[in-house]
Formats: sequence, C-alpha cells, structure tokens
Amino acid sequence: MSAADVAIRPLAMGELPAYKALRDAVLAAFPEAFTSDAEAERARPAESYAGRVGGILAPGRHITLAAWDDTTLVGAISCEREARAKARHIGHLVGMMVDAGHQGRGIGRALLAACIAVARRTPDVELLTLSVTAGNASATALYERAGFVRYGSLPRAIRVGDRYHAKDLMALALRP
Repeated sequence: MSAADVAIRPLAMGELPAYKALRDAVLAAFPEAFTSDAEAERARPAESYAGRVGGILAPGRHITLAAWDDTTLVGAISCEREARAKARHIGHLVGMMVDAGHQGRGIGRALLAACIAVARRTPDVELLTLSVTAGNASATALYERAGFVRYGSLPRAIRVGDRYHAKDLMALALRP
C-alpha cells in the first residue's frame, strides 16, 4: 500500500472515534514527537475533538485532513487558523501523524501536500507554521521538501520523563 492507495479528505464528525484511536496510538508510540501527552489525551472523549471537523479553514477554526486505507484511518494532519485579526493570515500545522505500520509509504507527504493545498485555496492565508522535534531528521526533511524553512528553535520545549527536547520552528510563505 502506498499514498496512491489512500483517500485524503476532511475528517467527519462520525469519524472522531477512529481519529482518537489513531491519535492515542501515535502519541503513545512516539512521545518525543508531540507536545500533547499520551496519558492526558487518552482520558479525553472522542467528541472533544469536534472542533477539528469541517472542511473550511475559517479564522479561529481547525481543519483536520484524514488519510484512509479503505475503512482504516492511517494518518491525519490538522491546521489551526488564527482568530485574532492581526494574525488571521497565519495557519499552524499541528498533529501530523501516520500509523506506525503505514509509515515510509508517502502518506505523510500526501497529507502535508493536501493541507498546504487547502491553505493555498484560502484567500487570506499567507503563511503556515509548524514545530518539529529537533533531531527528527525524517520529519524535518519532509517539511523542507515541501518548502518550509527553519526560522528558530525553542530549547527544552517538551520534557518526556527526565529528557528535554527542543522544537525547531518552521514556516512556509504561501504568497509573496
């Protein structure tokens, strides 16, 4: 199975349990890759992610794109849109995840491309940002291939157990 075999579309309300299951599994498998804590997130009900449903990247809203292999959710990416008037031109990519058994098949690349395309179609979104755990070479390379550039780093951004991890900050200008 490759990225060509998956369907990417906005997450629907009835798919929240599948999204939560994927999220819980990925957060537990890769704790250093996410700012969210697996244990705390596991306690949340699926309905708490309802704000991520919808196909329009409106100010103050989220959109989550989901990658489906037939009826199995294998990946997702979200974009948060700033609500504040002075920052509405910025979208923040968060929660990029691909099921461990489906990684290395181009699904993350396809999700990222689809999310960038949604942002490009949104007239007043001019900039996308993201953070990636420093040292995550494969994720950093994925973002760089898509045109993101590193503009900074936040040392000790997350702590997993007794280890700290920096987050590299990256941005992609969508319009000149």
